[in-house]
Amino acid sequence: MVSGDGGGGTPSGETGGGGVGAPNLDAEAQANIAHATRVSPQTVQWLLDNYETAEGVSLPRSTLYNHYLYHCADHKLDPVNSASFGKLIRSVFMGLRTRRLGTRGNSKYHYYGIRVKPNSSLNNLSEDGTPLNIRNQGGQVKKTPSGQGGQETSHHTHQQGRNVSSTGNIKSNDPYDSQAHMGSEPSPQTIQNQQFLGDVTRALPILPEINLSNPIPAGVSKQHFENFRAIYQEHCENVLEVIYNLQFHLMETVWRRFWGLGNNNNVISSDKNNVNEVSDEDEGELASKFPSNVLQNMLRSPAILEFMKNVDYQFYQNIVEVLIPDVLRSIPSTLTQSIRNFAKSLELWLSNALMGYPAEAIEVKITAVASLAQTLRRYTSLNHLAQAARAVLQNSNQITQMLSDLNRVDFHNVQEQASWVCQCDVSLVERLKEDFKATLQQQNSLEQWAEWLQTVVDQTLTPQEGSPDFSKHARQFLLKWSFYSSMVIRDLTLRSAASFGSFHLIRLLYDEYMFYLVEHKVASSLGLTPIAVMSQFLSTAKVQNIGEGNFSLNGDESTVPAIKRPKYEDS
Repeated sequence: MVSGDGGGGTPSGETGGGGVGAPNLDAEAQANIAHATRVSPQTVQWLLDNYETAEGVSLPRSTLYNHYLYHCADHKLDPVNSASFGKLIRSVFMGLRTRRLGTRGNSKYHYYGIRVKPNSSLNNLSEDGTPLNIRNQGGQVKKTPSGQGGQETSHHTHQQGRNVSSTGNIKSNDPYDSQAHMGSEPSPQTIQNQQFLGDVTRALPILPEINLSNPIPAGVSKQHFENFRAIYQEHCENVLEVIYNLQFHLMETVWRRFWGLGNNNNVISSDKNNVNEVSDEDEGELASKFPSNVLQNMLRSPAILEFMKNVDYQFYQNIVEVLIPDVLRSIPSTLTQSIRNFAKSLELWLSNALMGYPAEAIEVKITAVASLAQTLRRYTSLNHLAQAARAVLQNSNQITQMLSDLNRVDFHNVQEQASWVCQCDVSLVERLKEDFKATLQQQNSLEQWAEWLQTVVDQTLTPQEGSPDFSKHARQFLLKWSFYSSMVIRDLTLRSAASFGSFHLIRLLYDEYMFYLVEHKVASSLGLTPIAVMSQFLSTAKVQNIGEGNFSLNGDESTVPAIKRPKYEDS
């Protein structure tokens, strides 16, 4: 048996059980699975003896893995890591699905459609893999931080990324180990921050079918497309698990474990204190499932490019709504800063992971993630402005001073200067001015101001909805709004208004929030996500070769390691 992290693919000779019961695997099929997943045939047989497929039941992924660790300790076997064990499970029991079950803060991923056989001795083990009789006798079971129990043996092994002590306890130094990192008990701060997250149960997108109307590339079959779709679904689940657990530092490794191309995986992390290396032998999920020529040709096909683009835009929009469900709601500064740091690193992390892939695929992936990063930075800045402005709007003395200064502004002069540039309806401008004064005088809350701004957008843009130039009208509205507000700020500056600082803050917030509202209105009119709309302005960046050369698998010079995009400075 070969120890270490396994990255093998699904063997072609395997069969899966479609109904209730264990799969019907002959000796040759079991041997193929054992070789591909780097486990012993004894382990494959152990799975068949103890588990069976069944409808309407599920098992936590961590429970299956803990059972496996107990099996390895009992038979003096070197366990593979949890990711490789997941591949083994899916190879033996075809068609398994994963679902997140449980309450917020305590939810876990489950394999759906599998159970322990009624006559299996595993029924005498707890979820963490320890025998129930030990617990009932009050025995002390030492646990690792990941919550994995140990069974005392005289066995001691060491493998890449994992230490298994003589007590069976596991200490993981694998940079991405779902048991050690994701399955661990969340910290109190993480639990607290999770209370501010949006609904994660709807964040996984429903993956569309891959459009096969276009010619299929040479060497690529429809089954390859279907396999890619299934693998991409599981990858999205892993990404979402990192997001929900706020373990942003693991995203780089998740991407490299999925996209890595063998000898291109030795990439130094952008965090100099966190050097994550993936073994040359440990190919990424895609590279382990498809021959290199098939993978390269498939990722050049319009069908796959369109599929990835559509899924990424929807998935990334869902991620934004999980992390920042309400841009005006107060959230902890620690969470805000974590999200901003996460956004700053996204493009670099994904660029590193995509080394060696076709330029077309890189551009699709980086354009989408650049839109995600930009959106997260904008929304966290908007949230920061909202909290600062909330204090101003709740201060009656400041509101009184603002009203006094606003009444001294020469709006006639402002209108004369702005009319030539903006050519707006004078009556509309006058009505908005009076509404603004009335809302300010009523000392409305930030949420009431947000409703007023939404009303302004609706009144101005609704008549244009459905027109081919709706996006153009929306952009013009933003420019005119910004120009008028800058003219008012200019007048306040020239008059040395005492409330200038308050007006400046309010102006920054309202400009940003107006952009947010218009962005969503345009997206709704086009039937797109806001991230997809914003990506239209990022997709013109040029794909360039960087580094020391070309990392193509097939020698095609159109394959490049990364893509450069404009940088957005943090505010």
